[in-house]
Amino acid sequence: MKVTIDKAMVEQWLRCWSLSRQLPMPVAYRSGFKVDVGYPEQQARYVFPRLNRDFSDLAHALNDPFIYLKVCAPPAKLAGLLPPRWQLQPQGYMMHCPGLMKTKTAKLPETYTLTTQHYGETYKLDILYREDGEVAASGRVVLGDGLAVYDRIYTAIGHRRKGLAMLLMRELEQVALAYGRKANCLVATEEGRLLYERLGWQLYSLYTSVVIPG
Repeated sequence: MKVTIDKAMVEQWLRCWSLSRQLPMPVAYRSGFKVDVGYPEQQARYVFPRLNRDFSDLAHALNDPFIYLKVCAPPAKLAGLLPPRWQLQPQGYMMHCPGLMKTKTAKLPETYTLTTQHYGETYKLDILYREDGEVAASGRVVLGDGLAVYDRIYTAIGHRRKGLAMLLMRELEQVALAYGRKANCLVATEEGRLLYERLGWQLYSLYTSVVIPG
């Protein structure tokens, strides 16, 4: 079944993504959006809710490296639309959670502690290993306009398979619920998608990225 991508939701997700990373707010670019990222290996990103001529025209016009084009569409649909200088990136998955997450009620092991920071609409939670203070797991939730956006969810290699990611997601969800945000959104990697599906998240759209390498 074909899903119609909600442009307003994509804009809200991108706005929250920018807030999480303390970047400039997205601005409209034709039928999509642009964020001036300013990282050495990501100067800017253009995000399009749909694959259309705006996307194709921009791909043909750009020649500079480290500018990302991102679109809510499967990679196969980009075939023949891009000049050969563009390189496909690892697949992303835009996901949403229509209800409460399916998290367990397990307690955080005594060898770890949970810390919370916040700046603006962003709440950052870290799970620290008490022995040396290492960040074992980390994640952020951004309180958008009626939407909670989860970002930078991470578990360090030496601390995986201990349930920390699930505990972290549960705590982030509690922050969102405390502020009345019941709609959820994130963009997952291939690996992260498996965790989120176990928690009740569903695929909203494939999220495909291309870049001209440096």
